[in-house]
Amino acid sequence: MDNCDTIGSNEHPWLGRLIVVGLFLLAQGIAVVLVAFVALLVSFQPGWSATTEQASPLQPGDARSGTLLLKHDGITSEAIRLGLDIDLTVSGPTLRARVTQVFRNPTKDWVEATYVYPLATGGAVDTLKMVVGDRIIVGDIKERQQARVIYEEARRAGQKAALTEQERPNIFTNSLANIGPGETVLVQIEYQEPVHQSGNEYSLRLPLVVAPRYNPAPIVQSVDFRKDGSGWGAINSDPVPDRDRISPPALDPAKHAPVNPTSITVRLKAGFALGEIKSHHHNVKIESPDATTRVVTLADGTVAADRDFELTWKPAGEKAPSVGLFREHVGGADYLLAFVTPPSVDQATQKPLPREVVFVIDNSGSMGGTSMVQAKASLTYALSRLQPTDRFNVIRFDDTMNVLFPASVPADAAHVGEATSFVGALQARGGTEMVPAMRAALTDKLGDTGMVRQVVFLTDGAIGNEQQLFETITAMRGRSRVFMVGIGSAPNTYLMTRAAELGRGAFTHIGSVEQVEERMRGLFAKLENPVVTGLTATFSEAKTDVTPAILPDVYRDEPLVLAAKLDKLAGSVEIKGRVGDRPWSLTLPLESAAEGKGLSKLWAKRKIGDAEVARSLREMTAEDSDKAILALALDHQIVTRLTSLVAIDKTPSRPEGEPLKLSELPLNLPAGWDFEKVFGERQPLPEQLRERHADARNQPTVRRPAPSAPDAIRLPKTATSAELKMIAGLILIMLALVLFVFNRRRPLLTDAA
Repeated sequence: MDNCDTIGSNEHPWLGRLIVVGLFLLAQGIAVVLVAFVALLVSFQPGWSATTEQASPLQPGDARSGTLLLKHDGITSEAIRLGLDIDLTVSGPTLRARVTQVFRNPTKDWVEATYVYPLATGGAVDTLKMVVGDRIIVGDIKERQQARVIYEEARRAGQKAALTEQERPNIFTNSLANIGPGETVLVQIEYQEPVHQSGNEYSLRLPLVVAPRYNPAPIVQSVDFRKDGSGWGAINSDPVPDRDRISPPALDPAKHAPVNPTSITVRLKAGFALGEIKSHHHNVKIESPDATTRVVTLADGTVAADRDFELTWKPAGEKAPSVGLFREHVGGADYLLAFVTPPSVDQATQKPLPREVVFVIDNSGSMGGTSMVQAKASLTYALSRLQPTDRFNVIRFDDTMNVLFPASVPADAAHVGEATSFVGALQARGGTEMVPAMRAALTDKLGDTGMVRQVVFLTDGAIGNEQQLFETITAMRGRSRVFMVGIGSAPNTYLMTRAAELGRGAFTHIGSVEQVEERMRGLFAKLENPVVTGLTATFSEAKTDVTPAILPDVYRDEPLVLAAKLDKLAGSVEIKGRVGDRPWSLTLPLESAAEGKGLSKLWAKRKIGDAEVARSLREMTAEDSDKAILALALDHQIVTRLTSLVAIDKTPSRPEGEPLKLSELPLNLPAGWDFEKVFGERQPLPEQLRERHADARNQPTVRRPAPSAPDAIRLPKTATSAELKMIAGLILIMLALVLFVFNRRRPLLTDAA
């Protein structure tokens, strides 16, 4: 047999194998394509539908800011659109907010829209209005379960209905049923909130986006025994039982234009002559009708809802007022709100106490991008501020944890240098297991009562199991004081403020690298100076219900904020305490109180917060806490975790038989976040950490839109290997043919030679 015999000859068996493999890969790729084509044909048969939005055609060039485009079968369509208009009026120590959410349905379907959104942690939500055409429907406060039943009945009956529910004190959900094709419906909520003061500066913070939360898997079970002594109890195994309700879909900014365009107006009536006004993260225009009033608007008209709006203002003089006293008469009772800033002690006259400072830094995936830069810069600055008499340690965590030193070490140059290098090498990745890091920080290994023990915790707080963290602080705080540093464009302020309250510390926020030194300097002023302790408030004549019931310690430049319900506005209130090692007292005549707005709502909101704290501290049972919260919420008509606002349009609008589609509105990713680090990136790990990471499967939840019909067919994923297999098969076949031709020509060339 000569060399011109078949490819499968014994002389060249590998050529045959090469072609066989190529043909196999080519056939496999073609088969995948055929399956996809058949599934596509089936999906268009009557009675079947694909899991994509059905909407009117739209050209990609027609997209505007705030438009979410969906693509299906080459047709681009527009989903439900949402616009936000926020109007804030500051009146002395309080502000009134009106948030208008404009839902526009450009599709051909009847839609139910759900939108998860943030509000200020201290805000008392008390008003819901739904605007349909020229009709305004005002909502009512109901118990949460009752409100949900009312909403569902209206939804099924084809009536327009709006429901406002609290998921956390700073996370709310609006549900809006039966928005017709091409229809626009407005939902408006209002809330009352106190203004924040620190030293010479007043501020408000307006959250605009809910950051994706890390929700740990239910691994450790806890048991709650009944208080009746029966011996029976219940097992709670999920630290975030409502994980689906606090995890709205987040858009990848690399693939989607920003959605939810937002306009903001602040009418600032401080009650004193105004000096510097500053917006820290947005460009604004400021108008000045008079010396005590400013109107602040966004310079660009609207902005993407992807970061907190922060506004600060100072009085025209050198110092802010150190005392404020305001009253409101509602329903036969008087309500009082007092702000008192104790005098600062000259640090030179005080002998500084030696301190043990434990720094904790979050390097989880949600800290990727600018947040990690801010956190590392903040901690590096903090390390440089340590004194030779201090001891310190550093803990870093994601879904693993490292404690730098076995125990706190002296703050000498060598140890500080080692810690600085450790911090500089950190990278963001993994989940946010905050509870183990807090436990490690609160573990008091020195046990030296002669040292002030302080925990400084730097994080964005993007977790869903806040209650577990609060319980950890309550159980382990001992002599430690916990200071929370919120990092990034959209920190979880509820977690920060409650953790600082339970830890008898303070909270500060750093939203940009430019704020690092200023905000950390302010924090160290609190860490290094004496605390005002032993505070009490005594009313001379009136019977009162004061909140907080036990007055907290107050740090440098912080005011004591006191709210009270009085049977009569008479006499005075005397406030006493110790500033450092010196006694201090102040008496305020109640007749000097000025008229305030919304004080009854703020008192009720703070009392509800007291009941939640008492529950965490085991000073109240869960049943007693819920009973107190429900009574306050219904009496003062505010939304809580046990009460909701519901508004129903009595006129049915959706025709009988028309289906209703659920549309879960997506949010922007907070500015500065790295989408891949939160939702998908798998970074190579150091060898010593790979085993510890191997079983870490608790990634942040990304919720997917519900299918448009129960029997919807899921189309094949486009990320198959069909194309690669066909290409590889063709290459192998061509290579075999080239080699075959070459082998046929080689004997001829040899003979010719």
